[in-house]
Amino acid sequence: MTKLFIKNMVCNRCIMVVRNELEKLGISVRHVGLGEVLLEKELSPEEKVNLDKVLIPLGFEVIDDKKSRVIEKIKNIIIDLVHHHENDTKTKLSDVLSSKLHHDYSYLSNLFSEVEGTTIEKYFIAQKIEKVKELLVYDELSLSEIAFRLNYSSVAYLSNQFKKVTGLSPSHFKQIGKGRRKPLDEV
Repeated sequence: MTKLFIKNMVCNRCIMVVRNELEKLGISVRHVGLGEVLLEKELSPEEKVNLDKVLIPLGFEVIDDKKSRVIEKIKNIIIDLVHHHENDTKTKLSDVLSSKLHHDYSYLSNLFSEVEGTTIEKYFIAQKIEKVKELLVYDELSLSEIAFRLNYSSVAYLSNQFKKVTGLSPSHFKQIGKGRRKPLDEV
């Protein structure tokens, strides 16, 4: 078995697309998850080239270097926490990342900042704001319910952070926001 790490694979639809492309190429897949694929066997050089040819036009990329893999894992953990495990945990982000990646948080934080040009915290906030935008557009929850779901201490704190990031209040965004959301891989 061998593991591949794939950049920009951030949602269930991405997983489905990558799985389909691997199957079309006749590559045996054991598991496909956010940002990673577990294959039955090592890819031949020709299979690697063919895989790149189909993935790159779709916005995906196989990651070869260790630093990039760690960064992609950080992003995928944050995306999973924010978009798939709302209010599951009150655990600190630094503890979650350190535990899942088996690295000291300061190492992860410095690496992320060095490579991405922003902090893990700012990336986490950006993901949370995108989730708030999604929930506002769906118009099924009140701002209080959204704040609770995303572990904000108060509606006021959520509103202030939202305005700081977007330049708009949540209520103003809700009025004009249908076309203002970003794909997760562009956050």
